[in-house]
Amino acid sequence: MSETVSADQVLQTRGKTRDLEAFVVKAAFDRAGRACAFALGDGTIAIKRHGDDDWHRTTAHEGAILDLAADAAPNGWITGGDDGRFYRISPDGVAALIAPFGMRWVEHVASFTDGARTQLVACSAGKRLCVYNAKDDELKVFEHPSTVTGIVFDPKGKRVAASHYDGASVWFIASRSDTPRKLEWKGSHIGIAMSPDGDCVVTSMQENSLHGWRLSDNQHMRMTGYPSKTQALSFTKGGKWLASSGADSVVLWPFFAGGPMGKPPTELAGGDGINCTYVTCHPKDDLVAAGFADGLVVIADIASGRILPVAGPGRGPISTLAWSPDGSHLAIGTEGGFAAVVDLSKK
Repeated sequence: MSETVSADQVLQTRGKTRDLEAFVVKAAFDRAGRACAFALGDGTIAIKRHGDDDWHRTTAHEGAILDLAADAAPNGWITGGDDGRFYRISPDGVAALIAPFGMRWVEHVASFTDGARTQLVACSAGKRLCVYNAKDDELKVFEHPSTVTGIVFDPKGKRVAASHYDGASVWFIASRSDTPRKLEWKGSHIGIAMSPDGDCVVTSMQENSLHGWRLSDNQHMRMTGYPSKTQALSFTKGGKWLASSGADSVVLWPFFAGGPMGKPPTELAGGDGINCTYVTCHPKDDLVAAGFADGLVVIADIASGRILPVAGPGRGPISTLAWSPDGSHLAIGTEGGFAAVVDLSKK
């Protein structure tokens, strides 16, 4: 990480950049991989389409956007904001209201599609987790004991899980009973991830640690040693590794050979004492993109440990990273408003 003389070479030769002049809350490509949206703290969205040098900017929320995800449909996105609104955003940046929540912030959004008939979107507002179909019909409202801090669909779209104080809850969407499977662990849980096989749920905690549950045998998994809170969790495609931020390196926990309990994590791209602020795993290969508090962005090959610098430091802490569905492009956003889409395909 210390060799930063040519750290901007990939960005300069393969990147399209823009100063968006507002905190980049989240970046996400649409499911078709044709465009990338950047949700901003001033309520606007910037959309960068492939093959188009222009960045389309539009206002979506009357206040800060709090979360962004690809829509369940091939094109477009969904957003939540502190104006209490849950929107669907078209490829042209037009916002269509899915549901209003009054004074409650819509803090987290998620979507699922099986590529066929099933299309689901969800959002959280306070203690409520609401699930909708493609026609924006409300399918379920799940109530939690405290504010929802993260939501995720399982790989088949049958269940949705939410993190909250003292643990997490896993709900079957089609169940008539609306009784969750409660995953309990004392403390403040601030984010959630689920393994690609749907068997492991992991939460990040206020106490600078991770906690996990293996659903098949009720095994608890405790992952500690972080110097700061983990803001980003990401499983590799096959679920072999869980990448996490919150240290001065990319911390990768092994979810194989009986791990992570009793197994030390692998640490990549560390050594400079600068905190890793965001991670996201490649959609097809065992690679992880990581951003740091000084603005450095790298791609790490988990098997070899090799590091490819993508963007050098100096543009502010990395607040978001996102891969295109085919893994050919990487989006970058910073707290200072810098945004980029980097073409990593073979040319």
